[in-house]
Amino acid sequence: MADETPEEEVAAPVEEEVEMSVLDALKEVLKKAMVHDGLRKGLHECAKALDRRSARLCCLAKDCENDEYKKLIRALCTEGEVHVVMIDNGKHLGAWCGLAKLDDDGEVKKAVRTSCAVITDFGEETRALTILLDYLQKQADGAEL
Repeated sequence: MADETPEEEVAAPVEEEVEMSVLDALKEVLKKAMVHDGLRKGLHECAKALDRRSARLCCLAKDCENDEYKKLIRALCTEGEVHVVMIDNGKHLGAWCGLAKLDDDGEVKKAVRTSCAVITDFGEETRALTILLDYLQKQADGAEL
């Protein structure tokens, strides 16, 4: 009789399926790539990764002032058949790539602008990566029509 102890059922934490925007998915994918040493930032590193054909995804800032810079990155992406995601602001891209100082609350205090970032290794398979790749596939299918 002493062996009869009620077993408590431990419910597994249920993850809520919250709709994730493509921008949020991109932020998460960039962070995962940075953790797994698969993120290249800046013109020199990105051009090397694109030229070696080790790039999987390229992020380019729309507010880049240098047109030759944009032409070079787009040409290398086209040559290597790498998807390009256009980001509105280079400071946001820099903050997402880890080029920012954070305050005590974890908010961005000062961000360094970067015009280009390339992912060479996505790291682990996540829901955000699936959302981002589905979005890119839809974009590619729409361009082919």
